Amino acid sequence: MNEVLNSEEMRPLTADKIQKLNKHLHFLQNEADHFLGYPCTREFDYQTLFQFLQLPMNNVGDPFRASRYHLNSHQFEREVVDFFARLCGADAAEVWGYVTNGGTEGNMYGIYLARELFPQGMLYYSEATHYSVPKILRMVNARSIQIRSQYNGEIDYRDLFETLKIHRDLPAIIFANIGTTMTGAVDNIENIKQILKQLSIKHYYIHCDAALGGMLLPFIEGAESFGFDADIDSIAISGHKMIGSPLPCGIALARKKHVDSISRAIEYIGTFDTTISGSRNAITPLFLWYAINTKGFDGFKKICQRCIEIADYAIAELRAIGIEAWRNPNSITVVFARRKVPEIILKRWQIATEKDFAHLITMSHVSRNHIDRFIQDIRQLDQEVA
Repeated sequence: MNEVLNSEEMRPLTADKIQKLNKHLHFLQNEADHFLGYPCTREFDYQTLFQFLQLPMNNVGDPFRASRYHLNSHQFEREVVDFFARLCGADAAEVWGYVTNGGTEGNMYGIYLARELFPQGMLYYSEATHYSVPKILRMVNARSIQIRSQYNGEIDYRDLFETLKIHRDLPAIIFANIGTTMTGAVDNIENIKQILKQLSIKHYYIHCDAALGGMLLPFIEGAESFGFDADIDSIAISGHKMIGSPLPCGIALARKKHVDSISRAIEYIGTFDTTISGSRNAITPLFLWYAINTKGFDGFKKICQRCIEIADYAIAELRAIGIEAWRNPNSITVVFARRKVPEIILKRWQIATEKDFAHLITMSHVSRNHIDRFIQDIRQLDQEVA
């Protein structure tokens, strides 16, 4: 009979394997200090929770229902969902949610719900939408039309109006961006609803991709309304972006009446299957719960304000060396012309690019020192070329 391999029987790593790990750790630490182009913060500390990694935890099934699999963190996941529901202007009795593996899964969940509610519906999304969305549309076999974007990345409302007008006989599924990938633009939910009203489209579904904006706009006075109090149907927010996590994660929220339409009882796990994945990460809900309870609303508000201040500093410093830079209102995404910065600098600082644009994002780990070093690298290379 096979015996369980205990710690004494485990083969230790050889010196070359340890060296390989250490070398990669050093590489990552160095790269993390030159990390400006993507919306993920490196500012977090979850050492208190490391003891949970010793257990085979799994959040299989609906977090709001009991399961035969007891090694889970459902009680913490429910508290995380409640925090985000309140952040998005939701009545807890009307909204359901769970912790996902990231923004793509959250968007897939919203699109999947919409497609199930309106099998013949047409989905509309702007050309500034995240690259994963066309892939999701193919996976769930949803009918769709891409809408033009304005220069700042916001959806073109005139094009949306004219396109909806042509297909007004079909239920409309609107995929709205609450902070586009490249420019941080926010699609105006009120404008979209007015268009639907003008065209007398009564059967519609609005999903919001608030991967970054969902943890930014609620903490900014006078910011755009985008949550359930704005009459949306579902929303996806990332957890590893503004909050921070060593593992990608996010939140999917949707109106309970929609979720009930896809819920299925599964005898094997003794609960309901209401999520996309079967087995789900049980550690990330603990990370999010810990961050929420140690920082709180006021803590996140201060973080967001500091991020905006650094964004304005970055814009000023870029303009000072002749590089026009800008950001959308209530955004921490600083956009500038790609051709103005040498490619070697863009790669060194992991700057995201798309067509003629480049951007840096002033996440909570980004300081004035990071911006100063980035600017100095540009200046130094310009002097060498000159």
